[in-house]
Amino acid sequence: MAQSTANGDGAGGSRGASGSRDRRIFARGLRVLWVAMRTEPAVFLVAVFGASLHAAVTVASAEVLGRVTDQVILPAFQDGRTTAGALTAAAAALLAVGVLKAVGLGLRRLYAGLMQFRMQARYRRQVARKYLRLPLAWHHRHPAGQLLSNANADVEAAWQPLAPLPMVVGSLFMLLIAAVAMVFTDPVLALVGFVVFPLLFAVNVVFQRKAAPVATRAQALRAEVSEVAHESFDGALVVKTLGREDTETERFTAAAHRLRDAQIRVGRMRGLFDPVMEALPNLGVLGVLLVGAWRLSTDAIAVGDLVQMSYLFTLLALPIRSFGWLLGDMPRSVVGWDRVSTVLGADGAMEHGRARLDGRGGIGVNVRGLDFSYEDGGADRDLADDGDGDGAAGAAAADGGREGRTTVLHGVDLDIAPGRTVAVVGPTGSGKSTLTTLLLRLVDPDTGTVAYDGTDVRDLAPGQIPAAAALVPQSTFVFEDTVRDNVALDTGATDADVWAALRLARADSFVAALPDGLDTRLGERGASLSGGQRQRLALARAVVRRPRLLVLDDATSAVDPQVEAQILAGLRETDLAATVVVVAYRRATIELADEVVYMEGGTVADRGPHADLLLRSPGYERLVTAYERAAEERAAAERAAAAGAPDQSAEGGPAAEEEALR
Repeated sequence: MAQSTANGDGAGGSRGASGSRDRRIFARGLRVLWVAMRTEPAVFLVAVFGASLHAAVTVASAEVLGRVTDQVILPAFQDGRTTAGALTAAAAALLAVGVLKAVGLGLRRLYAGLMQFRMQARYRRQVARKYLRLPLAWHHRHPAGQLLSNANADVEAAWQPLAPLPMVVGSLFMLLIAAVAMVFTDPVLALVGFVVFPLLFAVNVVFQRKAAPVATRAQALRAEVSEVAHESFDGALVVKTLGREDTETERFTAAAHRLRDAQIRVGRMRGLFDPVMEALPNLGVLGVLLVGAWRLSTDAIAVGDLVQMSYLFTLLALPIRSFGWLLGDMPRSVVGWDRVSTVLGADGAMEHGRARLDGRGGIGVNVRGLDFSYEDGGADRDLADDGDGDGAAGAAAADGGREGRTTVLHGVDLDIAPGRTVAVVGPTGSGKSTLTTLLLRLVDPDTGTVAYDGTDVRDLAPGQIPAAAALVPQSTFVFEDTVRDNVALDTGATDADVWAALRLARADSFVAALPDGLDTRLGERGASLSGGQRQRLALARAVVRRPRLLVLDDATSAVDPQVEAQILAGLRETDLAATVVVVAYRRATIELADEVVYMEGGTVADRGPHADLLLRSPGYERLVTAYERAAEERAAAERAAAAGAPDQSAEGGPAAEEEALR
């Protein structure tokens, strides 16, 4: 995938480049954090204020504890008694310290979490907006599982260090105050304690260099697992019908095990790193106690000073661990940021002009010199092969093509008069589905133009094409929502408009029979509907917008031929007055069109009335009669089987039909 290559993650990254990048992981992590600090300065400052307050009061509590020891506890042991005033003052001081620490801790945690979740939400929205702006061709080059991982796991990983960040800033403040306090209390003990800090720095450097490539690999594998899972779930019908459950389970298991192993490696490193980070301050405390006990025996320091120094080092254990949390999250954060930045920096967004489509009625469509190709070996093949195999066979039909790309359409010229119904007919791989995507500007051609009423579609303002044109593909998508919302899709259509669209699509009868009518909630992807019902619902979704150009890409293939004829006849008789382009293969459908465009080898081979093409185009005649011949041969085979006679047309079934369609 493009992201993986760009980010250098996974096995495809160069070890030399990864090593160089790993050495800069800390600096790059700081730059990622700076983005968040610059984006949410107020929230960050409040969180840092809370962390600093907590740190200052924590250090001050050592001073308070030392004074309580010298002025209350030791005199009480020496005199055998104490006063209520001394106890009250000590309790008040300790209570004030506790309250201030709680306030600081609450501010730090609340606003650190607020900052983290705001940044995650902000960048999830940015990634989603970018996905919507990028052209369809870009999406076909990037698996859906990877895109989901970019918007979810990668965004989450990028801002994971924001949770401990204010605590780390407060810890720096605490260390500074503690260092000053220790020096003023006893320079010798302070020097003993300061030996810990170079050791901590060395441990962090080693951890960063070891953990960065492993964390990079783990983050890439998260996307791989998401990709495999999404593909398996999306193809659940194929998996079930072909009995591929075990194969898909093994494929997912292998990906999950690779992620598990990478996560275990990260966990092992963290398992070694965290105890060391926690042990070093405790070793510092032991060193201070040993040296302090010796200095106490020589009367070089007071008991309260030793208690204060020991307590300060005890307090520093948690702040030092916070550095470990931050540094431990940084490798994954940088990887997540790289992957998100790759999406946000992706080019290919379609440029728009300012022209607008005025007028009413059907749109006149003019196509001139249209060429389109897809990248060899890339997922763009799916773009060209949207239901009729245009991509695969188009490659075979293409004569050459540019290096690294395979031509699907070349030199296509086509004029469609406003309000006309045109049937696009052609064998598998002739480029029919690709042409429909270009007519709706889901992709841009390599060369040539598509114009609506004389205006190049690339010059139209954003939103003009969806407002004027609608596509109904063969593979329909139904949202897990009510029938009403699936048809209206926030267009503001009234119930009367929805029912009118359903009647035109011949879907009103089955919708009326649903338990709650328009309010019936459909299952995921419309699982409760048949293929024909889903197609009719998709057609109603298109016509309720009253488009001026309606493109049907074999959109009624799952509908009964008689119902299909009624739908197309209804489109001609309605006051919709739209220009209709229908990709068709049934003769009954083709005969309803005003004109037929016959495509072959990625170009327009002939066009004209259906009857004329039957007479002058042998290829067209074979194609449109293939379905009828295959149907007649199957019927003859069934009659022969019923009569007990040998099947004389056994070779004239689906195989013969497929051969004829070729």
